[in-house]
Amino acid sequence: MAARYPVGQRLRILDVGMGRGVQALRLARAGHTITGLESDAGLLRAAQESLATEPAGIRERVRFIEGACRETGVHFLPGSFDVVLCHGVLMSEQEPDAMLAGLARMLAPGGLLSLLVRNGDALALAPGLNGDWDGTLAAFDADIWTDRGGVVERTDRLQALTAALAGIAAPLHAWYGVQVFTDRGADTEIPAATALERLLAAEDRAGRTDPYRQVAALLHLCGVRG
Repeated sequence: MAARYPVGQRLRILDVGMGRGVQALRLARAGHTITGLESDAGLLRAAQESLATEPAGIRERVRFIEGACRETGVHFLPGSFDVVLCHGVLMSEQEPDAMLAGLARMLAPGGLLSLLVRNGDALALAPGLNGDWDGTLAAFDADIWTDRGGVVERTDRLQALTAALAGIAAPLHAWYGVQVFTDRGADTEIPAATALERLLAAEDRAGRTDPYRQVAALLHLCGVRG
């Protein structure tokens, strides 16, 4: 966003599957107008409770709506937003192409679509680093991923998503790797402040650099509406 839009421009942002609203509130504090869409009533309630603690000037820029992420067309008119965020949602969506097309319709011309997905091209890395060779061999051809809590999620691959974004008239503009070195299935403690700063710097650089970003646990893709 900072690279695409002038400093100080107030954007209309839709956060699809906003969860507890952490990202939405951060953007509202930066001066943007935020609409959050969330289907889980418990998460929506938590987001509303967090919003209630914010100053009035921030609260008036935020609107939270309960609804399914795939039904943006029910709630909003086409072209209503400058930015649409869909982070960690496609992992649980069984018909991602239809959902992506709906998200693209929400964008104004030149608008930015931001996706965060599980990287299907890196599934073998975590079991391999943990010495699980049966799991490693199985992961090469897998299209699903199971987290430590037993939740099964679908995955996406860069090449397929690039084609999908082109097909919905929001071609890929930039992409990054997320969690190149961390969150590989092992339990890790958050390091002290100085070490954490260096860890984040390493992740940021790796996420922008080949070949490291190609094997990140997650992919962040940004498409621009033509």
